[in-house]
Amino acid sequence: MGHLEGDNEMETKNIMIVGVGGQGTLLASKLLGWVLMEKGYDVKVSEVHGMSQRGGSVVTYVRYGERVYSPVIDRGEADIIVAFEQLEAARWLDYLKVGGRILVNTQKTEPMPVITGSAVYPEDLPEKMRSAGAQVDAWDFLLPARMAGSAKAVNIALMGRLSTYFPEDWESVWQEGLEKNVPERFLEMNRKAFEFGKKIQELDK
Repeated sequence: MGHLEGDNEMETKNIMIVGVGGQGTLLASKLLGWVLMEKGYDVKVSEVHGMSQRGGSVVTYVRYGERVYSPVIDRGEADIIVAFEQLEAARWLDYLKVGGRILVNTQKTEPMPVITGSAVYPEDLPEKMRSAGAQVDAWDFLLPARMAGSAKAVNIALMGRLSTYFPEDWESVWQEGLEKNVPERFLEMNRKAFEFGKKIQELDK
């Protein structure tokens, strides 16, 4: 498998994908895992808090490096957290490394206690996360998803943005990953969501 060109270390990196059941977190982690394996990494993907009924919290760990032994990420170990929703981002924040990056969809999916009125949705979550020392990359990913043709494509729009954290010459592998992991009838829409997600800074002004 060898080292990647220009990458002498290949130390294990940790990415967490967190969201709510029904948001497509599993497809996102499958796509990411596929891309990393294609690039020659040893990859472990595990869905840990698998309450994947709608509304339940879903967390997937993606660990990659030259040799990865455990699929589990502990508190303070995540290099990147990809959060499909703000409250999930805040809930898992203590898993982020000091100075780690959190990619947040600013959409709000109100949990049951908020819906029933026994709790209030916290305000200014991205600011609170910045105050806690995280690098926060927060955008409304419903915008590129809708532009692509479906609100459900938020997951792939987020992956488009995440792809900008990796080398530019990985682009063809991301595209191939979409082909391999997305049903054909949804492929064109998801390709668009991926592209719009990459350009979120231009769209979400």
